[in-house]
Amino acid sequence: HYELQVIASVEEVKKVVHLVLHAIALILGIIGIYAAFKYHNESSIANLYSLNSWLGIGIIVLYGIQWIYGFVVFFYPEGAAGLRRESLPWHIVVGLFVYILAVANAAIGFLEKLTFLESSGLAKYGAEAYLVNFTAIVTILYGALVIFTVFSKAPQDDDFSYSAI
Repeated sequence: HYELQVIASVEEVKKVVHLVLHAIALILGIIGIYAAFKYHNESSIANLYSLNSWLGIGIIVLYGIQWIYGFVVFFYPEGAAGLRRESLPWHIVVGLFVYILAVANAAIGFLEKLTFLESSGLAKYGAEAYLVNFTAIVTILYGALVIFTVFSKAPQDDDFSYSAI
C-alpha cells in the first residue's frame, strides 16, 4: 500500500514538473515572438513575410492550446478519469506534432537567416556559414534524439536481480 502512495506522489511530481517546464517554454516562446516583432519594427523590416514567421505564430498558438488543454484535463480542475485516459494518447501525439513542427521551423529559420546573410555579402563557405549550418544540424539531431527518447521503452523491473536487503 505504501509503494502505491510513493508511486502516486512521484507521478504527481512528474506531472507538476512537466506542467511548469512547458509553461516556461510557452512564456519564452511568446517573449521570442515579441522580440522578433520588436526587432523588425525597430529595424523597419516587414513582419509576417516568410514561411518561418507564419509557422512560428501557428506553432506557438498550437503549443498554447495544447498547454491549456493539458492544464484543464490533467491538472486543474482535472477532468474525469475516463476523459484523462482517452485524452492522453492525443495529448502525446499533438505534443509530439507541435514539437516536430517547432524543430522543423527552427531549421527553416536557420536557412532563412543564412540566406539573408549570404545575400548581404557573407561568404558561402565562410566560418559563419559553417557555424549556422552546424547549429541547424545539431538542432535537428537533438530534436530527433528527443523523439527517439519519447518512443523508447523504460527498463522493466527485474524481480530476479540483486536487490539490497
